[in-house]
Amino acid sequence: MKVYCVIPTYNEETFIALTLNSLVQQTVVPDKIVVVNDNSTDRTADIIADFERKHENISQVFNESENKHLPGSKVIRAFNKGFKTLDDSFDIIVKLDGDLILPTNYFERIIETFNKNSRIGMVGGFAYIEKNNEWILESLTDKDHIRGAFKAYRKECFLEIGGLKPAMGWDTVDELLCRFYNWQIITLEDLKVKHLKPTGATYDQSARYKQGEAFYTLGYGFWITAIASLKLALRKQKPLLFIDYLKGFFKAKNNKTPLLVTTEQAKFIRAYRWKKMKEKLF
Repeated sequence: MKVYCVIPTYNEETFIALTLNSLVQQTVVPDKIVVVNDNSTDRTADIIADFERKHENISQVFNESENKHLPGSKVIRAFNKGFKTLDDSFDIIVKLDGDLILPTNYFERIIETFNKNSRIGMVGGFAYIEKNNEWILESLTDKDHIRGAFKAYRKECFLEIGGLKPAMGWDTVDELLCRFYNWQIITLEDLKVKHLKPTGATYDQSARYKQGEAFYTLGYGFWITAIASLKLALRKQKPLLFIDYLKGFFKAKNNKTPLLVTTEQAKFIRAYRWKKMKEKLF
């Protein structure tokens, strides 16, 4: 299976070489790696250019966007810029962050898993962060969710869900739409990805409101948003984030922000979310 990767990067001079090294040292090296330099102001461009000179499968694409780091929209616009430079002869498209170290058998295992069943639409490992000189699971999400930092999609699935949405919540709506179209999502516990920069480390207050807005645009409705907001705030050990998330939800509702999904998809998503919550309770 042919694997293409797109890596949006912004000021990743500390980590991008580690990420690219982990890619070129894979047991199965991706056929094409596009690194999108999203208006970086540090040495990111030079580091990528060095890899580009040494490896035929690596290319750098430049994108101009705001320096402000807003989760979701900025990174996916950069991803889409890189994706447009690729031909369509891939079997698997992978979105990666520029602050990861992948285990050397990552793509070998991904391909092996996709080959098991033609209805598997997405595959990924688990994120680990360093704490007190130990690599521990970054437990921000459930074990059936693939982190936005490393998403691998079967081409047919990627196209059917309409690609990636340039908005916060893109890495949740993609999985919900996968399920809507009856694709399977597989997480592999043996694939431990080192996530070098904690999630949300560069987000500001407006980004916190964006989380509540994301819940609204996913079609969650108030009660699912309230439960999801409380759960996420407690997981982050910052209970007051719950208020920010709800403020974001009502701001989006009052502004009549367009949903990322259709009415039919939103109905499916709410039913799916209630079902998952009931499964955990009983």
